[in-house]
Amino acid sequence: MNKGGGGGAGSGAVAGGGSGPTAAAAAAAAQKQKGLLQRVETDIANIVDNFTQLVNVSRVNEPAVRNSQEVFMMEMRAARMVQAADSLLKLVSELKQTAIFSGFASLNDHVDQKNAEFNHQTESTDQMLARIGDEAAASLKLLESHYYSSPQKNNAHLDTFF
Repeated sequence: MNKGGGGGAGSGAVAGGGSGPTAAAAAAAAQKQKGLLQRVETDIANIVDNFTQLVNVSRVNEPAVRNSQEVFMMEMRAARMVQAADSLLKLVSELKQTAIFSGFASLNDHVDQKNAEFNHQTESTDQMLARIGDEAAASLKLLESHYYSSPQKNNAHLDTFF
């Protein structure tokens, strides 16, 4: 599907280099990928931290008040783990959408193909204009030779002296 590779949000997107819309898109994709990686690291760190705290709080103690506090802490840590896992699921969905809708390699191929077509059209147009210019110059030269050798031009020249 995405010819660019496995990163989803722009790995291998800097195919063209240079500047312009393609380079701007590649820079935006690289920035987005960096942000997504930070989100993954943060969410995984949250899950691990909350799980560690959940295990630490889950010790059984004798006083009933302390047990209710620990139950509350366990519920809070479990809720935070669920939030972090939900965030990771949303991230996976976003990565899938990015891979489906913005295949930068195919976009770059399409842009390169269009550039080649336009370059070919430019060359053919330049050749056609050069040919038309040559034909116009030859026609003008022919017309000038006919005009200067015509009897009407010679008569008009004599009329100006009299």
